[in-house]
Amino acid sequence: MSWPEGYGRRVLDSIDSTSAEAARSIPTLAGPEWIMARHQTEARGRRGRRWINPVGNFSATLVYRPTGSPQEAALRSFIAALALFDAIAGVTGRVDGLAVKWPNDVLLNGGKLAGILLESQALKGGGFALSIGIGVNLVQAPDACDVEEGAVRPVSLLSETGCEVTPEAFLEALADAFAKWEMQFQQFGFAPIREAWLARAARLGEVIRARTGSSEHVGTFETVDAIGQLVLKTSRGRQAIPAADVYF
Repeated sequence: MSWPEGYGRRVLDSIDSTSAEAARSIPTLAGPEWIMARHQTEARGRRGRRWINPVGNFSATLVYRPTGSPQEAALRSFIAALALFDAIAGVTGRVDGLAVKWPNDVLLNGGKLAGILLESQALKGGGFALSIGIGVNLVQAPDACDVEEGAVRPVSLLSETGCEVTPEAFLEALADAFAKWEMQFQQFGFAPIREAWLARAARLGEVIRARTGSSEHVGTFETVDAIGQLVLKTSRGRQAIPAADVYF
């Protein structure tokens, strides 16, 4: 496996968070860059939630200036999920039990193994930068009491597969997989990404719950549409949901 051409790599011993470091790096960014930290003191997940990150787990952020609109950039969460799926399969030699969960998680044996956080930042003079933060429980998962009620139980790669992988080795597998899916996205658009994601989707065709603020939608997970929205078949008809937390 080789490091993808055109992508920078920075590995840090300790940092507040790779997402924060990515934001600080934007003014001097020469091209896409992966920033990985062996330890984070202020790691966070979606909606500002705390992300527990023991030493030995994986934490990294890819920061770059993508082409296209912010709406197109948001579809990179699907690319990141597919890249995670491939990287995990590559380092373990197995795909059994692996699945992607809308909008930003990767599951192993029904538990949450990895999470993805997308953030964008407008640039002076136009355009924007995108940061894709990724956390993977390589060696240790948070306790169930540390996650919100009803959330998918956390698991680690080590506990579920017995496979020991260093963060540095995982970064190489992930960067290589991401570069391949990103190239496909640039050449052919979202359609093949969507098809590949749906082929790996957790609970497709089953009843799930999607919470959006104070409201909750319950229905059959039909598909993800052409702009990445979750589509549910509910008692009130088909509903397309742009953003939500999903519960099984």
